[in-house]
Amino acid sequence: MDRSALDSLDKEALIRLILAQAEIIERLTKRVAELEAKLGLPTKTPDNSSTPPSKGQKPSAPAADKTAKTRKSHPGAHRPLHPNPTKTRDMLACACQHCGADVSGAAQRVCEAYDHIEIPPISPDVTRINLHGGICPSCAKKFKAAPPADMPNGSPFGDNLRALVLYLRFAQNIALERLSTLLSTLFGLDVSEGAIVEMLRASRTAFAAQREAIRARLLSGTVLQSDETGLRVGKANWYLWVFHHEDSAVFVAKPTRAQTVVSDFLGDVRPDYWVSDRYAGQMGWATKDHQVCLAHLIRDVQYAIDCGDDVLGPDLRRLLEEACGIGSRRADLSDATLKSYKYRLEARLDRLMARTPTRSAGVALAAMIKRTRRFLFVFLTNRELPPTNNGSERAIRPCVIFRKVTYCFRSGWGAELYADIRSVIETGRRRAIDALEAIRLTLAGKPLAPPVPS
Repeated sequence: MDRSALDSLDKEALIRLILAQAEIIERLTKRVAELEAKLGLPTKTPDNSSTPPSKGQKPSAPAADKTAKTRKSHPGAHRPLHPNPTKTRDMLACACQHCGADVSGAAQRVCEAYDHIEIPPISPDVTRINLHGGICPSCAKKFKAAPPADMPNGSPFGDNLRALVLYLRFAQNIALERLSTLLSTLFGLDVSEGAIVEMLRASRTAFAAQREAIRARLLSGTVLQSDETGLRVGKANWYLWVFHHEDSAVFVAKPTRAQTVVSDFLGDVRPDYWVSDRYAGQMGWATKDHQVCLAHLIRDVQYAIDCGDDVLGPDLRRLLEEACGIGSRRADLSDATLKSYKYRLEARLDRLMARTPTRSAGVALAAMIKRTRRFLFVFLTNRELPPTNNGSERAIRPCVIFRKVTYCFRSGWGAELYADIRSVIETGRRRAIDALEAIRLTLAGKPLAPPVPS
C-alpha cells in the first residue's frame, strides 16, 4: 500500500489497518520466539532419543599417543586342528637334517601336526534326463517315460540350489545383479536375474505355510513382543513389523503403520501380556498388562536432562537404570524380593512425581510418566517379561541392514516374501537351526522343530 492509498483512508479505516498489522506483528513475534527457543535445544541423538544408531554421528577417536607405554604382549594362539580331516598324509623322514644320515629304518612318531585347508574346484552337478518313448505296439499311440520323482520336468534348478540362492539373497543381503554374478563366478552356473526372481516367486507358498505354523505356536503363548521399522517398496513407504517371544518370531510387511496390522495379525487371539515401546498402535492389546521399554524411556529422560531439566530428569534416570539392573539379575532373586523392589521403586517414583519441573522439557517428561507409569515395573512381578524391548530391536536389526544394502524391493510380493523368510531364519536361530538348514527344511515342507526343554 503506497502513500496515496493511505491518504485516501479515513480515521476509522486507518485504525483498523493499524490494529490488523499489530495483530500480525504480535503473531510473528511469538513465532520467532518459538523458533529461537528451538534453536537452543540440544540435538536429538541415539543416546537421548529413539533416533536409530545408524543416524548418529560418531566422534573421531583421539590420535594415538606415541609416548604411551606399549601394552604387554599376551601368549600367542593358533588355529585348532580340524576334528574330522578329509584325509591324512603321514610323512616319514628319510634323512637326518643335522648330519644327513639315513633314518628311514629308525622308529618314528608324530612330532608335529598341522592342517592344510583347500577348496576344490566348484562346478555344478548337472544331470541330463532323457525321456525315452515310442509307438505302442498294442494301441499304436505314442508313449513316453515318466520323469524321475526327484528330478521333475520344469525348472532345472534343484532344491539345494534354490536354498542357496534364498540364503545368499536374504541372509547375506546380496542384491540380484551381484547374486547372478556370484553364481557365475564361484559355481560356473549362469543364472539370470529373471531366473532368480522366478525361484523366489516359486518359494512363496512354502514359506507362507511355515510362517503360519510359526504364528500358531507364537499365539499359543501368553506373551508377545513387537516393534516395527521402515521399508521401501517401489516408490512407497512400507513398514516391517516383528511379533515374537522366546523361540518364535513372525515378520509382517505392510504399507501402513496403523494398528490394523496388529489386529490382522492377532485375529481373535489376545495375549495376556505385551512388551513394546510407547507407540499407540502397539498398546492396549494385552488382556492383563503391558510392559513399556525402559531403554527408550531412559533415552527420552536423557533428552530432557540435555534440555536443562535438573528437577525430575537426573533422579528419574537413576531410578529407571536401577530397575533395569534389577531385571538383569532377576533370575537370582526370589519373588518376595522382587515384590519388595517394586514397592520401593513405586514409592520413589511417587516422591519424584510430586516435584514441579521448571523447564518445559521437564513438564513434558512428567506428563509422559503420568501416562505410562502403570506400565513401567510390570516385569518385576512377571519373569517372562523383559524390562526393555531390546529383543525386538535385535530381531529387526538384520532387516535394517538388508534395507541399507539392497535398497529394498520393487514389488509388494517381494517384501511379503522377505518377511516370511525372515520369520523362518529368525525362528530357526532361536531354535538352534542355522539359516541355510531352516530354508532347506521349509522348501522340503518340513517344520522347524522347537528346542527340546532341558
